[in-house]
Amino acid sequence: MRSLILPLLLALPLAAQTAPKAKAKARPQAAPKAAPAPAPEPPPAPEPAPAPKAKPRVKLETSYGPVVIELEPDLAPLTVENFLRYVKEGHYAGTLFHRVIPGFMIQGGGMLEDMSEKPTRAPIPNEAPATFAAGLKNLRGTVAMARTDDPNSATAQFFINTADNASLDHRSPNAEGMGYCVFGRVVEGMEAVDRIEKVRTGWRKGHQNVPEYPVRLKGAEILPAP
Repeated sequence: MRSLILPLLLALPLAAQTAPKAKAKARPQAAPKAAPAPAPEPPPAPEPAPAPKAKPRVKLETSYGPVVIELEPDLAPLTVENFLRYVKEGHYAGTLFHRVIPGFMIQGGGMLEDMSEKPTRAPIPNEAPATFAAGLKNLRGTVAMARTDDPNSATAQFFINTADNASLDHRSPNAEGMGYCVFGRVVEGMEAVDRIEKVRTGWRKGHQNVPEYPVRLKGAEILPAP
């Protein structure tokens, strides 16, 4: 009987030794940190705006000093092209400012000293409706085309306003309201224009408001672009 109990007691410690240990709880692992996103590239620098195209300028050499006018080819393309063609051909050399009215304008570019008219090309269309709509008005210092009562009769003669002359602006499409096309303005030499405006005038060979002593337009030249 003792022999049976002893093996049983010996077996108990063996069983206790072979019992599996409880597994340790798994620890959660921290998620790996994401790599920082690359910084966005700065946008390319904008292209610089192109410089505005310089407007053509013409210098008139008068017997009272030089006068520089700046033209508006974008607003009065036909008129400016016509005027520049006369300049290039030398048309204005030897002509007069033959009509001078104080407080109004001085007109020239077509008459010779004997009061005969220098030959010209065919007339051009009157661009006054478009130029007036674009903001060109017969203000002091502006340059416009001279013409007859026919609105589309302008050739080479032009005038420089010595006052604000709203009555010369476009008002309506009929002949009376068509107006006179402004195509430039004086940017240098307005003092010469003012001196011309003050000369004494009278009648000569059927023409009124003619200076007693000729006011000559010695020539005209296109100035180089700045």
